[in-house]
Amino acid sequence: MKLWKRDHPFFAVLHLPPLPGAPGARRTVPQIVEAAAEEARVLLGAGFDGLVIENYGDAPFFATQVPPETIAAMSAVACEIRRLGTFPLGINVLRNDAQAALAVATAARAELIRVNVLAGTMLTDQGLVTGPAASLLRKRKLLGARVAIWADLLVKHAAPLAPTDPLDAARDLSERAGADALILTGRRTGQPVDRRVLEQLHRSLARLPRIVGSGVQAENLADYWADASAFIIGSAFRRGGRPGRALDPDRLHRLMRVRRQLSAGA
Repeated sequence: MKLWKRDHPFFAVLHLPPLPGAPGARRTVPQIVEAAAEEARVLLGAGFDGLVIENYGDAPFFATQVPPETIAAMSAVACEIRRLGTFPLGINVLRNDAQAALAVATAARAELIRVNVLAGTMLTDQGLVTGPAASLLRKRKLLGARVAIWADLLVKHAAPLAPTDPLDAARDLSERAGADALILTGRRTGQPVDRRVLEQLHRSLARLPRIVGSGVQAENLADYWADASAFIIGSAFRRGGRPGRALDPDRLHRLMRVRRQLSAGA
């Protein structure tokens, strides 16, 4: 599913604060919706091509199934963000509730979901997480939902149970699990991806979109430009480069300036 018209699109992550029911919850759903919509307007106005909504503030996360109140709150946010325009919109329900993400995406007319573990089993700080590809793709078919599945490749904050070749894992995600795009990350939030893996995927699986999903900064954007299809950015434009913090106009402008320079030189 092709979701963008320009080369190297940028997707900004909206790190939602703790939602009702989460240990750190302080705000009401209307307050969360209002703040998320305002941040979305700023990011879209700065030139981002799409947005990904994520319940980042809900840590510690449920491994595979979030409670109904989380789905309801994320649906309220997503439906309000959808009202801002027809840009690509994504949903990521942490840690790995792909069914909930699909439900929210369907309700809000979002175009994609991010699934941290689509296939295989990963050892995470939530315990063992096993990919739901079989049930997820059947649910998508049942709903008739035109929602792309973007799958993390050996997702951050996790480890495979046995040594795993990234290229083999990528082929399985594409050919056996039905991923529409692959997301590459570093080992932890904000850490850069392994450029060698990105280059290898570009050479061997060029038909499958490769999304750089962590560690992107104005200073290293050029390193990934030739091999990446798109970028998901959540921290680089925030204060101190830290996820979940307020927007930093200087960081945001610097990032978009470098992007314009790279686009002009392509």
